[in-house]
Amino acid sequence: MSHAITAVLADIGGTNTRVALAAGPTVQEASVKRYRNAEWSGIGAVLRDYLDAAEIAPDAACVAMAGPVRDSAGKLTNLDWEVNREILQDATGARTLAVLNDMQAQGHALGHIPIENLTTLHTGAPASPHSARLVVGVGTGMNAAPVYRLGEQTLVPPGEAGHATLALRSDDELRLFQYVSRKHDGAGVEHFLSGRGFERIWHWLCEEDGVTDASKVDIPAAEIMALKEAGDPRAARAVETFSRLLGRVCGDLALITLPFGGLYLIGGVARHFGPYLLENGFTEGFRDKGRFSTFMDQFPVHLVTDDFAALTGCACHLTEQLQLQNH
Repeated sequence: MSHAITAVLADIGGTNTRVALAAGPTVQEASVKRYRNAEWSGIGAVLRDYLDAAEIAPDAACVAMAGPVRDSAGKLTNLDWEVNREILQDATGARTLAVLNDMQAQGHALGHIPIENLTTLHTGAPASPHSARLVVGVGTGMNAAPVYRLGEQTLVPPGEAGHATLALRSDDELRLFQYVSRKHDGAGVEHFLSGRGFERIWHWLCEEDGVTDASKVDIPAAEIMALKEAGDPRAARAVETFSRLLGRVCGDLALITLPFGGLYLIGGVARHFGPYLLENGFTEGFRDKGRFSTFMDQFPVHLVTDDFAALTGCACHLTEQLQLQNH
């Protein structure tokens, strides 16, 4: 993509949508604008408002959305918005269009994230630049996507890993699973590994300890973390349980995809837990693979703290699309 070509990008979350402009693979940070989803009828209306205000007619448009995407179309999980190429074309007039799952967008950003926005949790072993990588998102929900380089093209297959079944290794974990399953039919990984998942772990520990006072049980994740900092043993157990389970799930996904190029943790909850993971069982959970425990040491693990990574991924994907069209 020529740096003179303007692309409009959107990252649709559960509550807010961020829209920005890009020249080539670079997001123009000063152009980022946030929209509250509840105030708009859909992504088409958001894009029209943004482009009218910016007085821009983009050549390309890409949207990353928090929900399943199939054949460049999807519907948000917690919002009655549809996203597809036709809606984007009608709203933007752009010729080159793309719709990505938010994990796909994050995957396309790998290799373009500033080094200061990466924290290495495990160095792993050196690998080829074309080695597979894996992005794991932990926030309001949980998901993961492998990232492959095929020549000059990046392939990020979509997935819904957060709805897979959690693997259990102990009686404690079985009781936790049974507790969550009583309240949520078909409880999947993200029922445990997400912001609400952390709170569910706390609720379960309170039940295990016989705590019934709602003022002590029904508290947000931030208060649980504050209790942990204050030395509360139950809060410490909640952090340890979450960290160990996250390590276990990341280890399972690593064995499935073999990301010798690195595993990248993203999302608001991952960022908040970052400083606690290594001290509270993440590595032990990650390596809990029997005779394959030393094999797991090959995989680098990084924490991504770049808030614009999904937008950057959209810009990088459009760059590759246009380069392919021009060949």
